[in-house]
Amino acid sequence: MRFVLLTVSARQPRWVEEGYVEYARRLRPPVSLELKEIPLAPRTRGVSVARAVEQEGERMLAALPRGAHIVALDERGDPWRTADLAARLERWRTEGKPVALLVGGPDGLAPSCRERADETWSLSPLTLPHGLVRIVVAEALYRAVSWLEGHPYHRA
Repeated sequence: MRFVLLTVSARQPRWVEEGYVEYARRLRPPVSLELKEIPLAPRTRGVSVARAVEQEGERMLAALPRGAHIVALDERGDPWRTADLAARLERWRTEGKPVALLVGGPDGLAPSCRERADETWSLSPLTLPHGLVRIVVAEALYRAVSWLEGHPYHRA
């Protein structure tokens, strides 16, 4: 099962890179997590924030894997417990499609991305820093896979 985490962001601090890599590398084949960074659109006097977000959304949609099941990460989405995510993993595995997880930039996810999404997931009602979202998503996927495999990492 292939996961692609598409995130609009600038360069992240080392602790973010290390935290993300720690959990992403724990996922073993046939499960993989790939990070694709979409560059921020310029925010200049001549470009509105809405237009910048729209440009980021266009780039994000262009980077989607073919035939992917799309999950938008958005604070207005549905909160999932680990059991909910594990059940989705089982369903996605049987569908056999890559799963694209979309994380917007500092001004949010483009409406075009939310509209294309098959599901919308809220990690928290809080607005989280984009770097932290990477780590939380990678850890949540690892925990859900561990649950399904009966691994003792998940002890709830």
